[in-house]
Amino acid sequence: MVRISTFAVVFFTSAIALAAQAAEVRNIVIVHGALADGSGWRRATEILEDRGYNVTIVQQPITSLADDVAATKRVLDLQTGPTLLVGHSYGGMVISEAGNRPDVAGLVYVAAFQPDKGESLIGLASSKPAGGMNIRETKDGQYLYIDPAAFPNDFAADLPREEAAFLARSQVFAAKKAFTAQASDPAWKVKKSWSVVAIRDRSINPELERDMAKRAGSQIIEIEASHAVFASQPEKVADVIDEAALVLSK
Repeated sequence: MVRISTFAVVFFTSAIALAAQAAEVRNIVIVHGALADGSGWRRATEILEDRGYNVTIVQQPITSLADDVAATKRVLDLQTGPTLLVGHSYGGMVISEAGNRPDVAGLVYVAAFQPDKGESLIGLASSKPAGGMNIRETKDGQYLYIDPAAFPNDFAADLPREEAAFLARSQVFAAKKAFTAQASDPAWKVKKSWSVVAIRDRSINPELERDMAKRAGSQIIEIEASHAVFASQPEKVADVIDEAALVLSK
């Protein structure tokens, strides 16, 4: 029986991580937020694909943080070479954990939560209350959703009304336990990260976005947009993702 020392395991894991960061980053995996789905990322995806990237959007179930991390890892398994992991809103909780994989080169947070170990989404969100979010419970008390009538103002105030209404109708209900789950050691402690702060955000307080990004040492990019910045300003969000990939490829 061959015994492998702890040192050897750490050495080889670190070597794989360094190799991933050194190689050219052409894979982009996007984790959408709660109370939404991945369809709003279509335009940003098209822009990135036109620039030569392989883009995949995780359609996670939002049944628990563990389930969503597992769903993200299944998508990462399909990539060849290093990947830049992007998370919006609750998706920031997911990429902070899934991003610990050695094949993840870096992280981009888009109007997203950036938790430290032991923190939950609900704990972070309540530390600096946002300007909106008319959140309702489903009849069984297990899931949350945004009142469709309030969705445009709270989530996507800078989108055309019809587009915001579609996002409201296609929103994915979020399990309450996903919002109360505590984060493990976040990947941003050991990997480069970027953070888009949406300064007109009514879903996450922009000051909270800034504070989390500063704590993580992320490069901060501020965009005048709502929480749905990925849909209302797809070119600017794509530019941030593109720049991050180029930096990680050097």
